[in-house]
Amino acid sequence: MSASARSHAPHPSAASAAGPPGGTGRGRGVLEGAFALLEALRREGAEAGVTELALACGVPKATVHRLLDQLSALGAVERRGARYRLGAELYRIGQAWQPHPGLRAAARLPLHRLRTATGASVVLTVLHEDLALTVSSVPGAVEPVLPVRNGSGFRLDTAAGRALRGPARPGPVLDREDLLPGVCCAALPVRAPDGAVVAALAALVPTGQALEHLAQGVAQAGAAITRGLARGPRRPAALPPALPPGLLR
Repeated sequence: MSASARSHAPHPSAASAAGPPGGTGRGRGVLEGAFALLEALRREGAEAGVTELALACGVPKATVHRLLDQLSALGAVERRGARYRLGAELYRIGQAWQPHPGLRAAARLPLHRLRTATGASVVLTVLHEDLALTVSSVPGAVEPVLPVRNGSGFRLDTAAGRALRGPARPGPVLDREDLLPGVCCAALPVRAPDGAVVAALAALVPTGQALEHLAQGVAQAGAAITRGLARGPRRPAALPPALPPGLLR
């Protein structure tokens, strides 16, 4: 099935969007319908109208319109004229997702340092269903040929995917224009302190750069992430003590 055909196939849970009358079944059906709409908007990648979303989800336009109104009131969807897109509130909530405790916080500085040292576009991916899902990224040298963005996915036969599943032999997984002409990649698993693979770190550069040197930088960044995980998730800084009432006047 082509990508365009998949994007307009009804969501498997969309048929129950209206749900049976009364009871928890109806509540579940409404939730499934709402998530089907959010997934359809994600697949569209930009904005979509009620008719497009009704076709994508396989539900009546009146149901789609009602659910979009409710999602808009909650900030999960934003309306621009007659078209809709994913909302900022949904993004804010999604940023709290942690694929592994403390992983994104531990990776933040090593990813930026790797980008500064090599110029590469850098991604941190985790296994999600049948994809290497990007959970942290720093754009670099391969923009705009291959943009790297949080939430984008790589196939499991790419360097990032193979590193995530555990390479067949020790050392980096190198991609020499296998994913895209003109783009090369070095990837390595990222391990928790107990040795378990929790993510894969990949650096993408234009063809012509020495991948062995790039892989050394990836290994150093991966080791820094592991050390950060060993220190454990950092708690937010404590708020300053309240001011005495007299100072507030």
